[in-house]
Amino acid sequence: MPPIITTRMKRILLLSCLLTCLTVSTTFAQGKTDIELTGNQVDTSTQMVWGSASFGCQWPLGTLRETFKVNMDFGVSLTYKTAINWTISADFNYRFGSKLRDQAAVVGPYMLTSNGDLIDGNGMQATIHFEGRYWNIGLSAGKILPLGKWRNSGFWLKLGVGYVEHKIRINDFDNQIPQLAGDYRKGYDQYCQGVYLSQFIGYLFMRKVRVASFYVGIDITEIWSRSGRNYNLALMAKDDSHKFSVLIGPKIGWIVPLYEKRKIQTLYRY
Repeated sequence: MPPIITTRMKRILLLSCLLTCLTVSTTFAQGKTDIELTGNQVDTSTQMVWGSASFGCQWPLGTLRETFKVNMDFGVSLTYKTAINWTISADFNYRFGSKLRDQAAVVGPYMLTSNGDLIDGNGMQATIHFEGRYWNIGLSAGKILPLGKWRNSGFWLKLGVGYVEHKIRINDFDNQIPQLAGDYRKGYDQYCQGVYLSQFIGYLFMRKVRVASFYVGIDITEIWSRSGRNYNLALMAKDDSHKFSVLIGPKIGWIVPLYEKRKIQTLYRY
């Protein structure tokens, strides 16, 4: 019998591949982007390209809060920084792990018993798992406001825009619920499409060892979305409502420098 690859195993394999790629990039970039400064020199702001991986958690507000609890957020970005500390980034984020507040709001009252249980095709209590999933892709622009002699470090302010999708992932582990078989599942997953705006306020740390660079701060995302399905089986009607939601939470990211146009300025005292 061939081995069964579970969703958790897929996540572990994906994270392992990403960490391997980042490690290889770090090894390649370390010898080219580390900066040695003496006491009378400062690290001036330079043109730079870096990749980054981030992790955070977010709390939903607005429409999404009616359905979801807190979610995890994993993201990757490719950033270009100018010599005057403006940044332009291409961003991708994948959000997962969000539990539901009310199972009845997803499947509707027709599939539940008086005790709130789901019954499978064999008349037994069903084993089913619901989880919120989101993903977005977009562009962001920002500005680094340096402090001290490390001119590539400082407060980092960013504004982003892009495309977003969110839905409920429904796992019927035993495949025993006929109401969720095949395309019927799409009638309950609340799949939505839309656009988003994002803001990040935080601090970017970059010193002599460039591959030890990171950033940390608060990330805020506003989402405007509508249903991408023709029919919602829980409502027994098409969902034409406009949805507005906000995701807010802390985020930390590791920066892997890929290219830097070096420039070191020496200060002379007279």
